[in-house]
Amino acid sequence: MKVILKETVHGLGEKGDVVDVAPGHARNYLFPRGFAMEATRGNLKQVEHLQKVRAQERAREESQLRELAARIDGIEVSITARAGAGGKLFGSVTAQDLAQAIRDSAGEELDRRKIQLAEPIRTLGRREVVVRLAPGIEASVVVVVTAEGGQPPAEASGEPAAAEAAEPQEPEQEQAPAEA
Repeated sequence: MKVILKETVHGLGEKGDVVDVAPGHARNYLFPRGFAMEATRGNLKQVEHLQKVRAQERAREESQLRELAARIDGIEVSITARAGAGGKLFGSVTAQDLAQAIRDSAGEELDRRKIQLAEPIRTLGRREVVVRLAPGIEASVVVVVTAEGGQPPAEASGEPAAAEAAEPQEPEQEQAPAEA
C-alpha cells in the first residue's frame, strides 16, 4: 500500500515521501498516529503543491540570508572589556557578546549560535570571526577588543603601573629635605 508520510518516520522516510508499506502497518500504526495518509491522486497533488511552496520559502530565506551576509561581511565591531596586565581580559568575550555588538553597530539581529567562535576571546586585540548563517553562506566580521578607558593594548600591559610607581617617589624626596 502506498502512503504519504506526514512526519519523518525512522526507518521509513522523510516528511512528504511516498513509500510502500504493508496495509496492516498503515492501518494499525501510521494512520492512527497521524504519521501518514493514503496516497490518493488528490493527496499526491496536495503534497506536490506543499513541496513547491516550501521550496519557494527556502529560496526566499536563502536570498535573505545572502543579503544579510553581504551587509555584515567585513564590518568592524568594537568591544570594550576590563583587562589586566599583558592584555589579558578579566572574563572573556563570548559569541553572545559578539551578537550583541553586531546588533548595536550594524542593526542586524544574529543568533549567537551562528557565530563560529572556537573558544571565548580572552585577550585584547583584533581578530576575524566567521559568521555561518547557513550551509554555504558565511560572512566575516572583524572584532576589536579594547581595554576599558580606551587604553591601547600596549598601555594595558603594565606601562601605566611603572609611571604611577615613579610619581610617589618624587614627592617623598621633596619632603625629606624640608624636614632636615
